[in-house]
This record gives sequence, structure tokens and C-alpha cells, in this order.
Amino acid sequence: MSDHTVYLVTGSNRGIGLGLVAALVTRANVTVFAGARNPGAPSLTELAAKHPNLHPLQLTSGNEAENQAALEKIKTVAGQLDVIIANAGIANHFGPLVTTPLSQFNDHWETNTRGNVVLFQAAHKLLLASPSGAPRFIDIGSIAGFIGCYQHFAAAAYGSSKAASHFLIKVLHQEHPELISISIHPGLVPTDMGNNAAEILGLQQGEMDPMRESIEGILDRVDAAKTREMSGRFYTFKSNYGGDTWDSETDEIAW
Repeated sequence: MSDHTVYLVTGSNRGIGLGLVAALVTRANVTVFAGARNPGAPSLTELAAKHPNLHPLQLTSGNEAENQAALEKIKTVAGQLDVIIANAGIANHFGPLVTTPLSQFNDHWETNTRGNVVLFQAAHKLLLASPSGAPRFIDIGSIAGFIGCYQHFAAAAYGSSKAASHFLIKVLHQEHPELISISIHPGLVPTDMGNNAAEILGLQQGEMDPMRESIEGILDRVDAAKTREMSGRFYTFKSNYGGDTWDSETDEIAW
């Protein structure tokens, strides 16, 4: 069993994705591949200049050719893949269902749902062969996709696409017993998407979850996800309930 861990994080040139990459590259015995639509973004190139264990990759969510090419590069450079954090996503429209353009459903499902399918299909052979013996596929979920504890964000296209990505985690859990597949709610953080949701809820930035806490909490969940018993589940990023309306009162969230 190898003590070296190879990560792939998608949607990594800003927001939560960039925060995850920046935290992971400081660890010992890791190689981090940062998938992004624009891998030449200053946020990634500056970080890679400081950390030779970081490799930015051209990887647009849902683009089959780019996903295949990215996985070939990972195989060539690292020879293994142990953890995928599927973070890439868009939230480009907020408004009532009745006025939501149908094109928005196509765009959100292409990136947020089909994107994870394309990613897993491209990565599955290398990922399932992980020398760790416990390969992990992590979906960064969303409060907007909750059904069991629904919160209204006027985001039908985004929310339905994320609910579907959550569903796919259950599918992976059933179809691949050797894979640990989970979704993680990252909190409501001040990213572009988070700020839009906060505006709808009438929240100020000070009322949102700090980015640092979100990143630390997500990685705590990723690190802990090492047994089959943890697979096929949806977790909040933090183990203590903060009293915010968008929080879950338990570690595990109702899908």
C-alpha cells in the first residue's frame, strides 16, 4: 500500500476548488492535479510556481476529450490516482421556475451533473486501481440540491442539477463496492455562487460560513472517508451545528 496520495480537484482556479488545492499542496507525500477550464489562471500558475507537486490541467466539466487527456497526463506523471474531488460547477441563474429559460437547465445539467459522469468514466480505471486500497470519489454537493431539508433559493436549474449529482453518488456506491463515494455540503461561503444565494436569503457576508472553515471541514471529511461504511452518504462540512438555517443538525444530511 502506497503512502503517497494523488488528488484531482476540478473547478480549481477559484473559490472552494482553489482553496482545496492550496491546502492539499502543503501536505507531505502528495501530488495534486488542479483541473480547470483555464489552467493558466494566475491563481494556479502562481501557486504551482511555489509547489512543484501541483500540476494544473486543462479540464472543462463535461468535455470528454479534455477529461480523457487530463487522465492520460495524470497516468503519465503520477502513475496513480487516489482521490477525486469533483468541485466544478456553475450557478448562473436565480429566479422562479416559470421564467427560467430552458437553456439554463441544459447548461447546469451539462456542467454539474453530466460533468461528473464524464469525469468518472474517464477516470474510473486509474482511480479504482488506486494502490491505497480505498479510492475516493468526492462530490461537492449543495444546499440548493437538498430535498430532505429543502431550502428555497429560486435556483431550479442549479438545484435540480446538484440533486442529480447527489443521486449519482448513491449509484457509484452500489456499482463499485471498492470505491468510497460521498457528497459533502461545503457550507454557504462567500464565493460567486455563495454570494448570489446569500443575496436571495438576505444575508450579509458576516453571516456566511468562512472559507477557511469550509476548506478545513471538507478535507476532514475527505480524510476520514476510508471505509465502506462511510460510502454512499451525504455529509455536512462540519460536525457541530452552528444554528444557521442552511446547516444540517447532524453530520449526515437527508438527501
